[in-house]
Amino acid sequence: MNENLDQTSGAKKIRWQDVVARYASSDLRRSWWQVVNTLVPFFALWYLMIRTVSISFWLTLLLAIPTAGFMVRSFIIFHDCGHGSFFKSRKANDLLGIVTGIINFTPYYRWRHEHAIHHATAGNLDRRGVGDIYTMTVKEYLEAPWWKKFGYRVMRNPLALFLIGPLLVFVIVERIPQSPVGKLLRRELRAGNYRRVG
Repeated sequence: MNENLDQTSGAKKIRWQDVVARYASSDLRRSWWQVVNTLVPFFALWYLMIRTVSISFWLTLLLAIPTAGFMVRSFIIFHDCGHGSFFKSRKANDLLGIVTGIINFTPYYRWRHEHAIHHATAGNLDRRGVGDIYTMTVKEYLEAPWWKKFGYRVMRNPLALFLIGPLLVFVIVERIPQSPVGKLLRRELRAGNYRRVG
């Protein structure tokens, strides 16, 4: 670890880059363990939910809570595959990204492309619109008509941000092609064939 002497206090100063450096590359053993301890329980719980529907709706609903937790974990894996950081191999990241994308109702290649744009433009108000929650400047808000201000405040409400928004994004928006594409590709997207878009 690179430790520098702080001139003012005489104490050793540790650079944060040195602390996190060991986490900067993927570890195949840990990656596969994350796949196993996420997808195996997810599919097992999913199967139990199907089996319990005929026994008790409330039991099925109770099982949906941990199942949703494992689904969120699968989205985290999906996200890391999109960044190319889950495995060293691009093909392995893409394959697992497609599988976890199906679980999360999200086309992998399109999401990966848009998420890269999001990271490249996050915080830049001149390049808003891809992968962002719409943000207005104070000036834009003050100059907006009342109905736009009202809509902006509703959209920023935690209920809309954390419950309604994700439902709309993952169930509806991700199923609609965002760029002009042919009829065949639109049909494939609706049918769940997650191929590269754009």
